Amino acid sequence: MAGLDTPLTPLRFLERAAEVHPDAIGIVDGDRRMTNREFADAAQALAAAVRAAGVDAGERVAFLATNRAELLIAHFGVPLAGAVLVAVNTRLSPDEIAYICEHSGAKILIGESDLLAPLADLSVDDVIDLDSGYDAFLARGDGAALPWEVEDETATITINYTSGTTGRPKGVMYTHRGAYLNALAEVVHQGFEHASRYLWTLPMFHCNGWCTTWAVTAVAGRHICLRAVRGDDIWRLIDTEGVDHMCGAPTVLSTLATAPEAHQLDGPLTVVTAGAPPSPTVVGQIRSLGATLVHVYGLTETYGPYSICEPQDSWADLDSDELNVVMSRQGVGMVTADRLRVVRPDAADDGSLADVEPDGVEMGEIVMRGNCVMKGYFADDDATAEAFAGGWFHSGDLGVMRPDGYVKLLDRAKDVVISGGENISTIEVEQALASHPAVADVVVIGVADDKWGERPKAFVVLTDGASVEAAELTAHVKTLLASFKAPRDIEFTDAIPRTSTGKVRKNELRDAERGKK
Repeated sequence: MAGLDTPLTPLRFLERAAEVHPDAIGIVDGDRRMTNREFADAAQALAAAVRAAGVDAGERVAFLATNRAELLIAHFGVPLAGAVLVAVNTRLSPDEIAYICEHSGAKILIGESDLLAPLADLSVDDVIDLDSGYDAFLARGDGAALPWEVEDETATITINYTSGTTGRPKGVMYTHRGAYLNALAEVVHQGFEHASRYLWTLPMFHCNGWCTTWAVTAVAGRHICLRAVRGDDIWRLIDTEGVDHMCGAPTVLSTLATAPEAHQLDGPLTVVTAGAPPSPTVVGQIRSLGATLVHVYGLTETYGPYSICEPQDSWADLDSDELNVVMSRQGVGMVTADRLRVVRPDAADDGSLADVEPDGVEMGEIVMRGNCVMKGYFADDDATAEAFAGGWFHSGDLGVMRPDGYVKLLDRAKDVVISGGENISTIEVEQALASHPAVADVVVIGVADDKWGERPKAFVVLTDGASVEAAELTAHVKTLLASFKAPRDIEFTDAIPRTSTGKVRKNELRDAERGKK
């Protein structure tokens, strides 16, 4: 019957947590512990203050903070006021932060003292210091409770800015409906329940913590805040707080596995990874601790995770090395997502897209659509139209479709090395190098070659105390891949340049190589 549907919104998750489990601890932030009732009251107080500050429905509130209780509360309090949350990457330059504030049209910027200090000439109406002026800001509100609901589930709940590794970052708009559904997918695939203790190793500013800001609250689980990713702190909280869930890019997994404090787990721990394809080596490291690894794949434009490498019953018969390899694939669409497709580069005359052969060989672009894909780019209709050509969101990622229907990512379109007419997946070469015991981190890019057009070059970080010649690493790759894929140029370095979300800044490396010519 018409009129009985309730618009979907993750705001309901906190209302329910406070109703059903009011006295259960919802947030742990250092010495602070907040019950779900206090969590909900704090969100109401923030919503009232945002409205009192003159922020109208649909206007933006920017937040510049590490993983702390106030940023988690903002994921409910800002949209509760009818406003749109813009969680800003804390590792951006002052100019980049100023650009995001201006482009989003943020009315207010709320942030931590040390992060606000370098900023100048901001376009916002008001700047609120979390460490000295937040309580006074909250006092502006009238305290009247607001309903945990929205009239339009397609209204924007947050805007997340892309990393901007090439050109200016774009503002990706999430809806209440999409956030609700993606959060529920996280509940299903990560196995969240009321007893879950989730450690915030993933930045809350990145895709709203892959929607886990809302997902953990949906089951009235416990958020355990972590403001900086350090191996000793991760293991301390695992041991003292009973952490049983965490997320992070492969670099975070390496931090977990190689920390001096690392040990066999006494209880269950589900580790979810994405952001960059994990190598079979990293997969094996996490599994050897006794943890359960969940490999997901997505982009900022897909609310974070869109697909999952969901284990098949038959995988139980695989040996450890074989399982590590199959678990490194990007998999299939999540329960609330549409099917994951890999399509050929040229659309048909009618604009439709054709799938590649599911043979694990023919390479194409990974595309997505549905409830778990962005509403569009904020204030950028042209970029939105281009991204959705043919009715599907174009990821810019290249991969293959396996015969079992699982997708394997091969590379970003711009990162593929074309050498002598042959396509070389830099990810494939990176994973081959990472399997050598002396390699702690690695990235491969294409560099100019007079004969072949391009050739792969590797940048390698060695494990502590390791020593190996470049020729040995090249020979190692040749035992795993075709010889033409093995890099003859290997440069040893102390660190790989990465974004705050773990993605390698390959553009910086390519620019540096071009500058050597």
